[in-house]
Amino acid sequence: MSDKLNKLGTSLRSVTDSDAELAQENGSSTDPVGTPNNPSHQILTVSNVITACRFVLTIVFLVLFVQGGHRYLALTLYAIAAITDFLDGQIARRTQTVSWLGKVMDPIMDRVLLFTGVLAIVLTGELPVWVAVFVIGRDVYLAIGALILQRYRRRPVDVIYIGKIATALLMFGFCDLLLGLPVVQGLGIVNVSWLPGLNSQAAALGIFFVYVGVCFSFATAVVYTREGLSIRRKAKEESADTRERSSK
Repeated sequence: MSDKLNKLGTSLRSVTDSDAELAQENGSSTDPVGTPNNPSHQILTVSNVITACRFVLTIVFLVLFVQGGHRYLALTLYAIAAITDFLDGQIARRTQTVSWLGKVMDPIMDRVLLFTGVLAIVLTGELPVWVAVFVIGRDVYLAIGALILQRYRRRPVDVIYIGKIATALLMFGFCDLLLGLPVVQGLGIVNVSWLPGLNSQAAALGIFFVYVGVCFSFATAVVYTREGLSIRRKAKEESADTRERSSK
């Protein structure tokens, strides 16, 4: 069991920051322990506790929001949880307590925060189900792709600018939908129920940011897919060349 856990931990560290993980393995890291390029193996740090609190706040938000009657309290908790996303990273870097657990859990908690917000507005009927399926499905698809690419290259694919734009648009749109204000009249461009705001149905302004964010997210997935296929092709070509040279 311990061997399996160690292998899982190694895989997670490699996916999160393969350069730092490789430097630690080779003993070539020159950065102080607890910095982003040389994370520690500490578990109980202030930043990790804050990350755990973000998870608790997120779950409480979902319960309160779906029950109704506590919308603004729920949104306050969601806002606090979102703020801790910035806070824990700052504390970890400034106090040199960056840890592998934090580097692994922080992006996971980010997705939990995003997915919980999406789930809340889907359950209350304020977001089309297809948007939630797309957003969550895209992240699952990219996560699986990143794991597959570990067979061909340790370093993860670099984050692209269009992906950051997509995330910003989606988060702003979701937050506005959670608030539910301002409500604007539908444009009446289409006549389907699953496109509120674009049909004649009134909707919160944030839905339009969500639609644009979905388009950018799709483009991001396409770019990452092409990059992943390129990495895979080059790795196979290099492997074939190596085998050919060794056979001579």
